[in-house]
Amino acid sequence: MSVSRRGFLAAATGLGALLALAACGGEPASAPAANAAQTSAAATPFSYTDDRGKKIDLPKTPARIVAQVGSAAALWDFGVRPIAVFGPHKLENGKTDPQVGNVDITKVQGLGNVWDEFNVEQYIGLQPELLVSSMYLKDDLWYVPAKSKDTIEKVAPTAGVMLTGRNATEVITKYGELAAKLGANLDAPEITQAKTRYEAALAELEKLAAKGLKIELVSGSPDAMYVSTPEMVPDFKLLSDAGLDIVKPKVDAQGYFESLSWENADKYEADVVLFDSRTQALGLEEMMKKPTFAKLPAVAKGQVYPMWVETPYSYQKWADQLEELVANLQKASKLP
Repeated sequence: MSVSRRGFLAAATGLGALLALAACGGEPASAPAANAAQTSAAATPFSYTDDRGKKIDLPKTPARIVAQVGSAAALWDFGVRPIAVFGPHKLENGKTDPQVGNVDITKVQGLGNVWDEFNVEQYIGLQPELLVSSMYLKDDLWYVPAKSKDTIEKVAPTAGVMLTGRNATEVITKYGELAAKLGANLDAPEITQAKTRYEAALAELEKLAAKGLKIELVSGSPDAMYVSTPEMVPDFKLLSDAGLDIVKPKVDAQGYFESLSWENADKYEADVVLFDSRTQALGLEEMMKKPTFAKLPAVAKGQVYPMWVETPYSYQKWADQLEELVANLQKASKLP
């Protein structure tokens, strides 16, 4: 008989039975095989301390890895192949969500596609050996629902990578370190070539700081425009650390952004507006229907460009991001 997720979580005996099945070697749910690097590393003991200070010691390197989509995308580009993902990975039209990066979603199990969705029953059936997720708050694994966190953490070890307060380079490095522990070869040509592109684009971005452009980072919703601080999120902190002049809003208690009504969208002056291009944010076409936004000097001049918030933290994806950003900022100029 089919058991709902809520019923499953409420039934301790059901959890015990499924965990016992996994421990006894019951058949796991269908999932892709690990790649060659992971297979060769499997016999090696695994030791890793995550950003919660939690140390994971296992007799062999995990091969059956489940990851939040951002973590999955980073690990994938380093050569590690998760067997399942959770978080935004499929759009309503069936296409791949940009947040999942280069992950082939036809070859991984999807455990949840939206916030607070995580199929615990399927997760246990996969017999995972490690769960990986990013964190914006310490001890809070991104997209792991609070209501099922305790259950999930009983199934397999979990590893968290902190994002807040680090720039993109630092986060990419952290995922590279974890990937290497999981058997990835960081000297693989596709990684070293992407790293070279990334470093070259970052150097160009640093040169652009001399133009003195004032840049505003915004995200839109139907009722408000959010102005992000450059200090907290790795995507934005990288720009600030590169020397770009970023608008520093009066942030709320959480410290990430200032919420403005659309009537007050002109609170800050800027030469360039970078907007959140994620599917869950208001698109540029819709934002342009807000009169105060459309009249912003930077927007009226056409100096409004996309910013891939939550770009997967790999050299491949961030090289693409920085090259596009550099090209856009090279076109922009100081406004009167």
